[in-house]
Amino acid sequence: MRGRPGRRLAPEYGEYDTAMSEQQPFTILCLASYHKGSDFMEEAKALGCRVLLVTKEKLADEDWPRHAIDERFLMDDLTRRPDIIYAVSYLARTRRIDAIIPLDDFDVETTAALREHLRLPGMGDTLARFFRDKLAMRMQASRAGIRVPAFVPVINYDDLQQFMNQVEPPWVLKPRSQAGAMGIRKVHAPAELWPILDELGDRQSFFLLEEFVTGDIFHVDSIVSEKKIVFAEVHKYKQPPLTVSHEGGVFMTRTLPRDEDEVRLLNGLNAEILDALGMARGVSHAEFIKGSGDEEFYFLEVAARVGGANIAEMIEFATGVNLWREWARIEVAQLSGKPYSLPEADERYAGIAICLARQEAPDLSNYDAPEVVWRLEKAHHAGLIVASSEQRRIEQLLDEYGARFGQDFLTWVPPLDEAPA
Repeated sequence: MRGRPGRRLAPEYGEYDTAMSEQQPFTILCLASYHKGSDFMEEAKALGCRVLLVTKEKLADEDWPRHAIDERFLMDDLTRRPDIIYAVSYLARTRRIDAIIPLDDFDVETTAALREHLRLPGMGDTLARFFRDKLAMRMQASRAGIRVPAFVPVINYDDLQQFMNQVEPPWVLKPRSQAGAMGIRKVHAPAELWPILDELGDRQSFFLLEEFVTGDIFHVDSIVSEKKIVFAEVHKYKQPPLTVSHEGGVFMTRTLPRDEDEVRLLNGLNAEILDALGMARGVSHAEFIKGSGDEEFYFLEVAARVGGANIAEMIEFATGVNLWREWARIEVAQLSGKPYSLPEADERYAGIAICLARQEAPDLSNYDAPEVVWRLEKAHHAGLIVASSEQRRIEQLLDEYGARFGQDFLTWVPPLDEAPA
């Protein structure tokens, strides 16, 4: 297949000659199922790109960075694959689209399909599966010798029964392509599983059954440029996100001391998993658990996007590096055929605490430590970020503020089984 002059295309990752740099402004189309990614669009615009946004009609009134968006297009549903392919292909009749970027995890596979269809650079269908499909990423990690919890696809009933005979309960039934804790159920016996599968009907093959491993959960947030990790920060959740989602509590995570052995080990594991899954460029959010029984690290999941729950803001207050903006810089550098360079990073520490609040507009004015650098402004949510040069101070503040959040604000609603349309 031949493209415009100076352009070479490959199935998984497009390559651009330096001649393309003379053809700016490049046009970047952003796909957004949720309101996020403003910094990405602002940075792309600042770098001279034309920015197109395709999002849902119900998000029309959100606080998008309109000054950075050249054109915005609204659709009722971004999950209907034929409709979105028709719509973006129609736009491409009169606009030369150079790259398509998913601003949310739910847009990764749709974006991959669009890239394949329009022969644009970035992850194609096969590669994107490794960063969305929990079964695909586990199988690929296992092939690479990376430790994962025992699992079985919900496909063959004999395999399911054998798994339950060999792996001690409880188990977790996980949707293969949801995000966070959506749709996850804990199962304590085979007699509990079969009625759930009956309820799922034809949808059951989109799930996997996994050993429930208890322990501390860590996440590593990275920037990757041309298959090389140029930035990575290791963090640890105060409570497992699954516990917070299903039982209630305050979501908290924080930067770990960078000289700890655990941090060095997790950075190594993160590099292994990104290499095994074939990530070439962009940002990633990977999660690992340290089993309480054997003290070993297990790979849980990885996403080719910026971490949610305002983790990006926390990282920026700790390091000065904005993951959204660096992602945009990487994409534009690749389009231009120019090298990407990471800005110098600070080595401070930060932590974040967020919870659902009983109040529509919770008052955080009494949370006034000098280390408080950011407060969340979102209805029925309380949240803040603390930053310091001392990691111990971050631990102290999160312990104190987490307990106070529980008294002052905390409420809980059951998690959704799937993302709203």
